[in-house]
Amino acid sequence: MAENRPRVRSEGGKAVSENRSGAAVGFTYFASLMMIIIGFFDILQGLSAIIKQAWYVVSPNYAFKFNVATWGWITLLLGIIILLAGFGLWSGAVWARTVGVIMAVIIMVEEFAFLPYYPIWSITVIALSVFVIWALTMHGRDVTVE
Repeated sequence: MAENRPRVRSEGGKAVSENRSGAAVGFTYFASLMMIIIGFFDILQGLSAIIKQAWYVVSPNYAFKFNVATWGWITLLLGIIILLAGFGLWSGAVWARTVGVIMAVIIMVEEFAFLPYYPIWSITVIALSVFVIWALTMHGRDVTVE
């Protein structure tokens, strides 16, 4: 049974797979950087919605009608969580990878509902979230600390 386990060696205090690829590690670190950027901008977006609600204008026939300040608080909290998970990925923490995938899905849904308020940014964040999910599920194990 032990022969089927991937070989692991210690590198700088981290347990790393001997058969990991540089591209996989790069994708994971890029995903963590994207999470930090998305989190930072979501914090700014949330604060701007809370502080100046008139900044965002929505069409009157949109299916999801919510108070802009409510969306601001939701965006602010999600931004803080994904920012922290992005920093956690730099250390290779498994919890950060798990939280990163979950938060990327939640951020995608939140940005979909935020489309009429800020469409170009919402589409950009949705696309980046898809990349984050792909990178963390396909390549995140290569930088995981055991």
